[in-house]
Amino acid sequence: MQKSFIDLGVLPQLAAGLEKGAIVLPTAIQTAVIPAAMEGKSVVGQSPTGTGKTLAYLLPLLQKVDAARREPQALILAPTHELAIQIQRQAERLIRDADMALTVLPVIGDVNIQRQIERLKEKPQIIVGSCGRILELIRKRKITAHTVKTIVIDEADRLLDDNNIEGVRAIIKTTLKERQLLLFSATIPPATLERARSLDPGAPWIVSKVPTEGMPVIQHWYFITEQRDKMELLRKLAGTLAGERALVFVNKGGDIEITTAKLNYLGLKAAGLYGAAAKESRQKAVEDFRSGKLQFLVASDLAARGLDIPDIEYIFNLDIPEAPEVYLHRAGRTARAGKTGTVLSLATRRELAFLETCRLKLKIGMARKEMIRGRIVDDQPGPGKTPGRARRRTPS
Repeated sequence: MQKSFIDLGVLPQLAAGLEKGAIVLPTAIQTAVIPAAMEGKSVVGQSPTGTGKTLAYLLPLLQKVDAARREPQALILAPTHELAIQIQRQAERLIRDADMALTVLPVIGDVNIQRQIERLKEKPQIIVGSCGRILELIRKRKITAHTVKTIVIDEADRLLDDNNIEGVRAIIKTTLKERQLLLFSATIPPATLERARSLDPGAPWIVSKVPTEGMPVIQHWYFITEQRDKMELLRKLAGTLAGERALVFVNKGGDIEITTAKLNYLGLKAAGLYGAAAKESRQKAVEDFRSGKLQFLVASDLAARGLDIPDIEYIFNLDIPEAPEVYLHRAGRTARAGKTGTVLSLATRRELAFLETCRLKLKIGMARKEMIRGRIVDDQPGPGKTPGRARRRTPS
């Protein structure tokens, strides 16, 4: 019998707030980590994108925060502005629905720091944002780090990489030794887990990994094409989507602009999500995509981190990811909350080896497809095709 949120130790007040959002039963990752987090243990949680990791840490965090104390008690670190804002909104929605007297403040870069300093005078209990800006405000003594009892590291594989880990360590060092660390990501490679443990070597770490294999509600299709023909194939495939929104992934951030321009030239409504773009520009692209003004959003893996838009039915891999973990992150942008989705990979024959690695590591089925007379059909051997050696090497 599946446990309820109450069974996990969640307060009735919070459980009632969840019900207002039509959330009745906990997911696997929530069931696995909430009890340990409630006990104050440091946790590493791995689960596929879209399986409820945010609530897995928000519920114990909100339950532990003392509403009577007007001081920062929890920091939530996120790698992108979009993810930070999404976490803030989800936390505020749950706080409102549960009728709790708590405040959440987003603190991100590329925003007027003086305004943030003014907002900090309101003494929010929960601060969510980017490492750089949070650390800057701690060093300016505008955030009282010694009052922080919980630090959440969302998208831990990104925040603990070579480019970000020193900032995370610096923030942790400003807090008291008794604080709790909660780390979550869709993928936790061994190197990330080792770095996580190094953040607090003496902590009784709880590591919970929900299996990533299968992803049963997602179809995985691939098309074999020449590199020069990819955009034309994408245009033809777009004609079969009936206006449904789709994310288009490229491997390099520098290719986002040219890919977006080509899509618009082909008559498709598209915008690029640039990691280095101004906050307002990124936000407008996301909002236009969310509202349906745009059909396509072009992004790199870095730019799309933390992107949470419901009802995306299609993911296009215009470039094939070289690592299974990256494929998993991309696929996780569709089929959220139990819905269905399709990942369409446009692969050259040289890229098929990467797809095969993804298929074997993630244990997923991939169906080879073709475009014939405006329709997507199963690939069939025929005149001019060589189904022998080359076909045996393709994912299946």
